[in-house]
Amino acid sequence: MRFIKMSASAIALVMPTAGLAQTAAPAVLEEIIVTAQRREQTITEVPLAISAFTGDALTEKGVTNSADLAMAVPNLQVNSPYGSTQPNFALRGISVANEYNSNQASPIGVYINDVYLANRTSHGMGLFDLERVEVLRGPQGTLFGRNTTGGAINFITRGPRLNGNEGYAEIGYGNFNTLTAQGAAEATLAEDHVGVRAAVNYKKGDGQIKNVYPGGRDPNSSDTLQGRFSLRVVPGDGDVDINLKAYAGRDRGTQAAVHGLLPYRQGLGFFEVNEDSIGDNKTDAWGTSANIAWNVSDSLSITSITSYDGGKQNLQQASDGSPLVILNINWQSDYKQFNQELRANYGGDGYTLVAGGIYGRDTVETDNLFNIGSMLAPGVDGGFFQHYKQVRKSKALFGQVDYDLSDPLTLTVGARYTWDTSRYEDGTAYLFAGKFRGTPSPLATTVPCAGAAGTCAYNPNARFNLDGDGSALTGRVALSYKFEDGTLLYASYNRGYRSGAFNGGSYTSSKGINYVDPEKVNAYEIGAKGRYLDNRLSLSGALFYYDYRNQQVQDLQPGPTNILVNAPKSRVLGAEAEFNLRVSGTFSVNGSMGLLDTKYKELTLQGADLSGNELPFAPKLTAQLGFDWQVAELAEGAITFSPTASYFSRQWFSPFNDVNPLATQANQELQQGGYTMVNANLAWERDGLRLSVFANNLFNTKAYGYGLDLRGAGFPYPFLVPKSPRTFGASLRYSF
Repeated sequence: MRFIKMSASAIALVMPTAGLAQTAAPAVLEEIIVTAQRREQTITEVPLAISAFTGDALTEKGVTNSADLAMAVPNLQVNSPYGSTQPNFALRGISVANEYNSNQASPIGVYINDVYLANRTSHGMGLFDLERVEVLRGPQGTLFGRNTTGGAINFITRGPRLNGNEGYAEIGYGNFNTLTAQGAAEATLAEDHVGVRAAVNYKKGDGQIKNVYPGGRDPNSSDTLQGRFSLRVVPGDGDVDINLKAYAGRDRGTQAAVHGLLPYRQGLGFFEVNEDSIGDNKTDAWGTSANIAWNVSDSLSITSITSYDGGKQNLQQASDGSPLVILNINWQSDYKQFNQELRANYGGDGYTLVAGGIYGRDTVETDNLFNIGSMLAPGVDGGFFQHYKQVRKSKALFGQVDYDLSDPLTLTVGARYTWDTSRYEDGTAYLFAGKFRGTPSPLATTVPCAGAAGTCAYNPNARFNLDGDGSALTGRVALSYKFEDGTLLYASYNRGYRSGAFNGGSYTSSKGINYVDPEKVNAYEIGAKGRYLDNRLSLSGALFYYDYRNQQVQDLQPGPTNILVNAPKSRVLGAEAEFNLRVSGTFSVNGSMGLLDTKYKELTLQGADLSGNELPFAPKLTAQLGFDWQVAELAEGAITFSPTASYFSRQWFSPFNDVNPLATQANQELQQGGYTMVNANLAWERDGLRLSVFANNLFNTKAYGYGLDLRGAGFPYPFLVPKSPRTFGASLRYSF
């Protein structure tokens, strides 16, 4: 059995052991090495709240896409109006709230092999051939940097080991006519010196939501292809380690299902829609990186990470959820980014030091088309076209030292100073007449235009530009004490920062295009972790309090006009607990729990005072419980049963909660009540051969993952995005 999940929060549950076969050798937990502090440590040595999983452990829990991570991590929510495309991570209540534009950075920093991914479109990745995933909860403004007010997620892919040849091939089939295939191959070209590894992932399936419209396409289909190549070179005596990686992928599935205009929901089941214009979610992502580590001496190493990434999205969304042409949107963006990081690690007598600098530049160029039925007059369709380019640059210097005050007591002090500059350029938008999929006829320029839509003459050469900049000092102070039994107790203060932002959602008037202040979080945390019962039990837990300032949220006004504003003050109070218990060589149980109490202390939207409301995507309780049980042996192979149940209490999709500033609004609809999702996996394994059957959302739970109210802008409905129904299937894998 293999399951490695350890984190900085946990409680113990003891399962009955009667009837379980015992192995002759002692049953112990495997250790996992993490790089949460930019150096290799066991997870129990790190005074941070962390969840870490191997790729195989995630597969056993039914997590095959980054959008599924909420099934494994406490106080983590993943939501999106586009299904698994452009996922929005919410960690401990910190999220993008009701902001959905592609130019905004996530407050949860997402990394692949320590490379920061600025664009949220690139976050919707399939998980394959992974070494591990590390989820760091709490601000990571010291060693990971900007835009980590809520935490950081680091996906570490498998690379060449420089020892032998290996690989695997897997094929699977499931309901909705879903075919999956993936594989990897690794070759050592020179023992201990040169190796390569290549991996590929493919998935294609029909839509998971039934469309009753005659001849209509089914939403939530899948069509994904991803590839990755790694080259590792360790020349000479091994002091230099060079890792070169390249990846590329594309997705061509249909749009996420939308529950919209209520008259056209009559008679439909939860997993059904009546929509004539189901579009495609087309995304592409690619990137290259060079990680070069030089061990200068036994105490000093220098690491350089250079990366260049890019991609694009073309999302065609029928937002009305009806057979009428009321609101159809085409979201298009191209993005590119470059990052260069240089850092040094030094270990002295009683202390360790990490210090360095980083430069990053990212651009996103956006062309959005909003088709609105009967916008100009009854039966006269029209809409808006929007174009802009955003360029962001960031520089930072950082350092952290861990100093042993005594054998068990360590003081950690870190600081980072970040300089950000941004530019919104070539902004233009216009009002047009024309039908959906027709040729638009421009009527009036809306950007740049300070007045209401339609009041400025059309000028194809008019452009709007705006600059924004800011800087921030972030850091960390922690005390940690390690007891003789290995228990680590820590208390910490962390400050996080998310850079200022332009309002990418304003296209009806340039008065809505603004630059808002950065977000800041002052986080206070105490926690403990350890391994017990002869290394059969891992426990960890944390209590935390956040002073959260200037969350960036959208204020939707009639017109329609989106205005990006800051929520002046919020607070987050919470606790987390996780455990992993190896009962025997054939049975292990794992679980976690997260508690949250969130509140806006100051916030006004649409003229309504929302002080006292809960933050969106912040359920008061999340809990996971699962086990791995080797139930029998068959044909000299082991049969293992691995179910996981995840519970989420009620969460709001909007800062309004149930406040309705307009008579036409019913914001209480924008919520999801408490629900439980169950995934299960049954596998037979022998001599590198593995046959698995699985079911995700086993009991076909009906739940929404996202909601947005457009009635404040004059549209007569909210829209809600349902989560996927039950999926099941089987796969065959051979490892060599």
